[in-house]
Amino acid sequence: MLTIIKNAEVYSPEYLGKKDLIIGAEKILYITDSITTHPQLNVKILDLEGDYLVPGFIDSHVHIIGGGGEGGYKTRTPEITLSSIVKAGITSLVGILGTDNATRTMSNLIAKAKALKDEGISCYTYTGSYHLPLKTLTNRIIDDIVFIEEIIGVGEVAISDHRGSQPTLEELIRITADARVGGILSKKAGIVNVHVGKGKKLIQPLLDVINNSDLPITQFLPTHMNKDEESIKACKEFINLGGRIDFTTSSSNNLDENDISKPSKALKVLMDEGVNLENISFSSDGQGSMPHFDEKGNYLGLTVANVNTLYQEVKDSILVEQIPMEIALKVVTSNPATFLKLETKGRIKEGYDADLVILDKNSLNIKSVIAKGKLMKKDGKIITRGTFE
Repeated sequence: MLTIIKNAEVYSPEYLGKKDLIIGAEKILYITDSITTHPQLNVKILDLEGDYLVPGFIDSHVHIIGGGGEGGYKTRTPEITLSSIVKAGITSLVGILGTDNATRTMSNLIAKAKALKDEGISCYTYTGSYHLPLKTLTNRIIDDIVFIEEIIGVGEVAISDHRGSQPTLEELIRITADARVGGILSKKAGIVNVHVGKGKKLIQPLLDVINNSDLPITQFLPTHMNKDEESIKACKEFINLGGRIDFTTSSSNNLDENDISKPSKALKVLMDEGVNLENISFSSDGQGSMPHFDEKGNYLGLTVANVNTLYQEVKDSILVEQIPMEIALKVVTSNPATFLKLETKGRIKEGYDADLVILDKNSLNIKSVIAKGKLMKKDGKIITRGTFE
């Protein structure tokens, strides 16, 4: 059955004004100023008068099978549920392994991604984890990317972190080169998602790769880059070289609006400094652990990252930092779609996937969510839940 969306004020994420849309077969079929329907036509009408219609959100960094374990077995965080994803307005996500590549495996990750796809959303993965040499599914990075549908790149590889494997320059060059070739052969992103810890080198290992190889800077997507003033300065330099960076929206601390590690604040700082904001994305680190260590690296405790923080930071960007809505939306729509080469995601455009979020025009709260043309959340209520929820 076709669905006609009427009277929506559309951000594509660029502002399009009031439009009517026809969606069907999981796609946006037609966009125009006004559609007149015949009462005998078998179509569903969704009137969005007074609401905004925006692209479904893309979260490029989610521990879909859980993460953690830094405090022992009992601190392994749980798998994500479909309803928590939908509630957050996320219609596409990328699953990752983190610190734990012992009790969490690539086969587990791919199975969960397939399950989420069966339940109605788009899910991709990276191959590997914090540690080198990488544990891949086929024992070869190139083969993983080329032959496994869900795998679009490598990650999250840890640098500048005491929990990582302290990779050498040669190791980083090799995995990045393999990721690039895998992406070229499969028409996928082939990027390396890089966990940047609090170590003193920050992203210098990535710059070393660029300066000592023929690999382009866009092969990397360094994440957790909103730590402090030093890391924000590194972001500016990396972007000015043509690189892309990712801010993590979950935090183990309660951040006030003036804390530069708050993604919305960091985005505003970089906007004011004239940085190209189309080279910035937000991701949640959902279901990952956020452990606390003392100055000697001893574990103190942890909290769990939440996908709900993804849109909250976008909303704060608009309402608190006064960043134009069409710019703020890009960090969770068109920007990550470009980084990940998701060619039919991230925009409201004819021929693109019918992944849509309906926002209350006054509060900017998420009212409804459509994924692959199917209504998953309506008027604040989850109507499509996971198999065992």
